[in-house]
Amino acid sequence: MAEILVLYYSRTGGTAEMARRIARGVEEVPEMTARLRTVPAISTVCEAIADDIPNAGPPYVNLDDLKECAGLALGSPTRFGNMAAPLKYFLDSTGGLWLAGALCGKPAAVFTSASTLHGGHESTLLTMMLPLLHHGMLLVGLPFTEAALHQTRGGGTPYGPSHWSGAESSAVLDNEEQRLGRALGRRLADVTRRLAQGGV
Repeated sequence: MAEILVLYYSRTGGTAEMARRIARGVEEVPEMTARLRTVPAISTVCEAIADDIPNAGPPYVNLDDLKECAGLALGSPTRFGNMAAPLKYFLDSTGGLWLAGALCGKPAAVFTSASTLHGGHESTLLTMMLPLLHHGMLLVGLPFTEAALHQTRGGGTPYGPSHWSGAESSAVLDNEEQRLGRALGRRLADVTRRLAQGGV
């Protein structure tokens, strides 16, 4: 079984739910499995140390998770049109993997959530792609052959799925957002499997 790492940061739960939908899509592809991982929150005023094991949800990611994965789905809520600091903080620790070329040639995809419809969905996805390109990863998006991309009244972009969580961050993923998350998981897993078999 080849493994896709679904790595995300989530504060209010929307990005975490998207990660679960993407993981479900990954596991709909034969011979593929998903490994869910998250990152701890960081402090803006001091260096705070989190427990090694979170109170709830998936374990925290480590560099071996990245080194061992066959592909990567990376998710974050929007923060002023960019990824959240905890995810960026972890990515900033991957210089050793970059030097070794450990992620070069692996497929990757991105996903996000925002509290407003025009709150930076696309710019967050685009800026999340930059460190992945520096690592030499192969980016996978959502083509417009996905019908839900034409029908969505919430989140969803060709750069990757997104979720419009509402002003109180309480909105659940709508049907199209769920479909697009699963579609990205299937697409990423299919590309990963075909690359491994030399068929892309």
